[in-house]
Amino acid sequence: MKKNELISALSERTGQPKKEVSETLNALTDVLAGIGSSGDSLTLNGFGTFKGKVRPARTGRNPSNGETIQIAEKKMLVFKPSSALKL
Repeated sequence: MKKNELISALSERTGQPKKEVSETLNALTDVLAGIGSSGDSLTLNGFGTFKGKVRPARTGRNPSNGETIQIAEKKMLVFKPSSALKL
């Protein structure tokens, strides 16, 4: 499912105009991006938990020439589904 399809589906289910649903979805992604960068967490009962995580810097290898390279630290957002969502 793509973003436009999600907006259409939510609009049909809620009866709200697509523009409002799109604004709400954009606000949600902004909030989730803030959680990822700050390291906080957001728990939605019956859905799951979004948590900010930092992947530490590490040494890697360039596969084309075998040289070692330094990979920088990376902030990321991880999602753990609730037991109700697990298939």
